[in-house]
Amino acid sequence: MTMDIAGFSATLNEWLTQAALPLWRDRGFDPLSGGFVETIDMAGQPTRADRRSRVQPRQVYCFAEAGRRGWKGDWQTVATDGIAYFDRVYRQPSGFYGALADADGNLIDPSFDLYNQAFALLSFAYLAQVFPQRKAEMIARSNTLRDNLEAHCKHPAAGFEEDNPPRLPLCSNPHMHLFEACLASEAVDGFDTVAWTNLADEIATLCMDHFIDRETGALREFFDHDWSPMPGDKGRIVEPGHQFEWAWLLLRWGERRGNADALVKARRLFEIGEQYGIAQPREVVVMTLLDDFSVADPIARLWPQTEWLKAAVRFAALTQGEERERYLRSAVRAATALTRFLDTPVKGLWRDKQKADGSFVDEPAPASSFYHILCAIYEMDDCLKRL
Repeated sequence: MTMDIAGFSATLNEWLTQAALPLWRDRGFDPLSGGFVETIDMAGQPTRADRRSRVQPRQVYCFAEAGRRGWKGDWQTVATDGIAYFDRVYRQPSGFYGALADADGNLIDPSFDLYNQAFALLSFAYLAQVFPQRKAEMIARSNTLRDNLEAHCKHPAAGFEEDNPPRLPLCSNPHMHLFEACLASEAVDGFDTVAWTNLADEIATLCMDHFIDRETGALREFFDHDWSPMPGDKGRIVEPGHQFEWAWLLLRWGERRGNADALVKARRLFEIGEQYGIAQPREVVVMTLLDDFSVADPIARLWPQTEWLKAAVRFAALTQGEERERYLRSAVRAATALTRFLDTPVKGLWRDKQKADGSFVDEPAPASSFYHILCAIYEMDDCLKRL
């Protein structure tokens, strides 16, 4: 089974280095504006779709991490110009980043979203690693944005509000990405390890105490102001992709901290995602369940397949014997699901949505998916070295 997942790893690495990175470097970056495009159509041409701010630091992360891991293409230009565009177009006088701009770089939605700030922080951590001459700058920017969040958006109990004054629902998803940014930042030499470690621990505790239901072990998405589930159907939403993604993050945190409870909760999240979130006979992770684990949305998007893969290979690296083999078999299933989304007319693109009948929605490839795919491929590399 190890050879099976190793074969997928080799194939996906080749796809990444030979097709996806060159395509998104050349067609996915707009040299006129200096920013990343939102989508590339199935003919391989960039579109003029409005640009969500989160896409910019996500793509910066992709190219910085590819460069750190030895990709020979010109990652430096797009990483440098991409973060400059992100600052120029989206950064507000408040120090936070707005939400949406048009293709010409005009900000059309300056609103605050914690999600977008989390990806800014993630990009700072990776830029500090690949551009040593900018490390001091990235440390300062990282500290300033974290301090700004704590000063203006801190929830009175734990975690963060959505804007100031706060609006509902409160959401687990942006905290997940902030957690990811904390884990990245605490590991970078020169960053404020104590501050990032404390914030990571706070979010992990918030997740285990409130995001995860004590009865079922499932992770919810939307919450009232006291971190109880949002009333009505909104509070019942459970996303299989996020069961896997939180499992992956809790495994990383739990291993670093020696926290056995995190590993137990991560295992249950994975079980829920695998048992209830994978549609048959399609063998793909669907978008949404309710808290009784019934399917609420049978659409399968690309990104949950990558999170299934990341969690499965991380569990395989942390286990032994038959348990490891079971997780490796799950990883092979996840990699098989992912590769279906990568079968496109132009190699290096991807499909985003598969309908319940197994057909794919005919639409451009969203740049936002690259972060998920690249991370999954590199996670396979890292975890396979531990087997």
